Amino acid sequence: MLRYAYFPGCVAQGACRELYMSTAVLTQALGIELVELKKAACCGSGTYKEDSQLLEDTVNARNIALAESLNLPLLTHCSTCQGVIGHVDERLKEAKENNPAYLEQVNEFLAKEHCSPYRGTSQVKHLLWALVGDYGLERLQERVTKKLSGLNCAAFYGCYLLRAQKSIPFDNPFQPESMENVFRTLGANPIYYRGRTQCCGWPLSSYATTQAFKMAGAHIQEAIEAGADCMVTPCPLCHLNLDSRQPEVEKVIGKKLGLPVLHLPQLVALAVGIEPEKLGLNRHVVSTKPVLEKLGF
Repeated sequence: MLRYAYFPGCVAQGACRELYMSTAVLTQALGIELVELKKAACCGSGTYKEDSQLLEDTVNARNIALAESLNLPLLTHCSTCQGVIGHVDERLKEAKENNPAYLEQVNEFLAKEHCSPYRGTSQVKHLLWALVGDYGLERLQERVTKKLSGLNCAAFYGCYLLRAQKSIPFDNPFQPESMENVFRTLGANPIYYRGRTQCCGWPLSSYATTQAFKMAGAHIQEAIEAGADCMVTPCPLCHLNLDSRQPEVEKVIGKKLGLPVLHLPQLVALAVGIEPEKLGLNRHVVSTKPVLEKLGF
């Protein structure tokens, strides 16, 4: 059995509860054990370092140390969390070798809060990498009970998953195929379009809302024009901008879109025979009914 220390992140536990639900249901069905890190803190989604790099490193060193105390890799289903925590892990592992005084400073802050020290013994791994690399596509294919035949899926990787770290496993950060390979494994058709590896616009949305919505609208339009029935993202923040805010995006670009956006675990869960109502698909802002009807639900 695969076992991970689970870092669910903030958005999936709050604004998009269906993403938290679907990850829990999928991993349970696949026999993957998640030990949730209840004491973990928000990764900061890239904002802490605007004030202090030491702050970002200390907060996330603590998150990683919680996983290390369980002797487990840290698993997240959020691209942003993966990018931030994964990059901190890279930086602190380098510090362990080349700048031990900096790591000691980080661990001194952790000690003041009675936290375990960061040791650099764990891995930070997104659910996508766990499915592709640890669980394996062959094994996943064996679990498929309802092939997603005829469903055209447009991956939206976003930027944090691919390029926040110096290196990523199992894929090319500029020409990725991991999600498309998962789609093929489930029987779905991958749709390629220009914006699939670009930013969704979420980081801009608090201070340049119009520009953020234009970015999101451009990606959604491209996916629709390429023949997509749905967009699939491994990131709750991308999900917020592409699904929850799609009606606002439509107003900004002056065009009706209506493209369903699924979280990666929701899509995989449908293929392994989990009922849609257990995945929170009725909670989406853009109706997922066209997807379910096409699949015969």
